[in-house]
Amino acid sequence: MEKVYIVGIGAEGAASLSAGTLELVRQAEVLVGGERLLAMFPDVHAQKVVIREDLAAAAKSIREQTGNKKVVVLASGDPGFFGIGRYLVRQLGKDAVEIVPGISSMQLAFARIKESWEDAVFLSVHARPLEDVLESVRSSGKICLFTDGRNTPDAVGRFLLDRGITDFRAFVCEELGSEKEKIFEGSLEELSRKRFSPLNVLILMSTSGARSAGGGCLYGQDTAGRIQNTECRIQDSHTGPGIPDEDFHQVRFEKGLITKMEIRAVSLAKMGLREDSVVWDIGAGSGAVSIEASLVARRGKVYAIEKEGDRLDIIRQNVEKFSAWNVIPVKASAPEGLESLPEPDAVFVGGSGGKISQILDACCARVKTGGRIVVNLATIENLSLALSKLEERMLNTEIVYLSAARGSKIKDLHRLEGMNPVFVITGKRAE
Repeated sequence: MEKVYIVGIGAEGAASLSAGTLELVRQAEVLVGGERLLAMFPDVHAQKVVIREDLAAAAKSIREQTGNKKVVVLASGDPGFFGIGRYLVRQLGKDAVEIVPGISSMQLAFARIKESWEDAVFLSVHARPLEDVLESVRSSGKICLFTDGRNTPDAVGRFLLDRGITDFRAFVCEELGSEKEKIFEGSLEELSRKRFSPLNVLILMSTSGARSAGGGCLYGQDTAGRIQNTECRIQDSHTGPGIPDEDFHQVRFEKGLITKMEIRAVSLAKMGLREDSVVWDIGAGSGAVSIEASLVARRGKVYAIEKEGDRLDIIRQNVEKFSAWNVIPVKASAPEGLESLPEPDAVFVGGSGGKISQILDACCARVKTGGRIVVNLATIENLSLALSKLEERMLNTEIVYLSAARGSKIKDLHRLEGMNPVFVITGKRAE
């Protein structure tokens, strides 16, 4: 069976191809690609199929021709690097395709600015929210971004500046390999005020020296280190449970509005978070649980649900202090305000306002399969009520009783000051 050839075209067009690859294109009976790439081969007398936004339609056309005619698909640069290669391999199968890579725009962009790229992090914001790449930008020293018509380089610059990230030098490489080629270099502030060609590669280089390099990681993988932006984060940055209570902004004149660090660490562990988890923090108070959950669910969303406006202001201050931009403060009185939120992978209930039964009803109805509901309670009556409700809804339950004490100093001696004991109940919906 004749294979489908996916050929990467470099910035110089047909001239970038080897003699053998050029002959492969000329022998094509069906030539598939974007209008710009097809126009590079006016002398190839093949049936030409234009790829537009509907990739599924293009894959269907290719599949219908497979085995009958020689099909060549034209792609920009390296088809396997944020290109059409992965999609077509998934649609047609590995045995049905042959990939001939070209020089990618990424390689050419780094060559133009005379920087190495083996330690860069590569991200794409094509049809993706900019929030998805925020964590990688915050923790990396060298980033290459592939933009689109909505998430343009100037939009990226404004997005980062709005979140307190300023310590990057930006390079925009436009129309690479053409007569219109331009290289822009400037600050994020300068980047945010300019407009660029749709054909561009955006490179961000940290100027602070505070971040570690990405170690060649790709989007979706962990970077080599997670050193925080010291302009936005507290000096002693944390990557998981264990931020001291005093590091959070709090409503000082009210007690009980922050889950203590020792209780918080156990509760977060019981929530079983992943990096893409959707989390509800009900009765968020000062937002401590939300902030720490966001450090784990760094590609997810954390909804900090609080009914009091002054406490929401405190949550927003903590979001800014810790650069926890995937925390979304929600002014609502649970359970009424939960309907509009996306279904959660994990729920933390730190405050119920006397509505523990109704809140758990709403949470049990919405939590995803395999998800968890973690409840902190101080009274035996609420413990019994919550346990009954979770088991009534067929969740697997677990109870942990936590009684902790912190050391304090009296002159040259030390004593322990006990904290209020807490029941930590976990309900897990079976897979």
